[in-house]
Amino acid sequence: MSTKYLYLFTEGNADMRELLGGKGANLAEMTNLGMPVPQGFTITTEACNRYYDDGRTIAPEIESDIIAYMAKLEEITGKKFEMPKPASRFSAFGCESVHAGYDGYYSQPRHQ
Repeated sequence: MSTKYLYLFTEGNADMRELLGGKGANLAEMTNLGMPVPQGFTITTEACNRYYDDGRTIAPEIESDIIAYMAKLEEITGKKFEMPKPASRFSAFGCESVHAGYDGYYSQPRHQ
């Protein structure tokens, strides 16, 4: 069975904090509680780790999953994305985990 790298907010919950990161798990939980959260999906911390393991390259199967999930969001919301392919970088918070910030966050001086 292949690894699941993306989760719609409706598929996650607060207990998935390690996999979805704090924001992803909280967005999923708020969605499950019926709060007015715009539809979306979370790219897992496993996908982030793979991104770094693969030399900061998005694996083809993750890229195809992103495109598929964007299509799911278009179907759910009735709106179209005008992007020909997914962005070639992760959000700084996309790789958030309970145990680590994003690359370089804590090693850089905060005020200069």
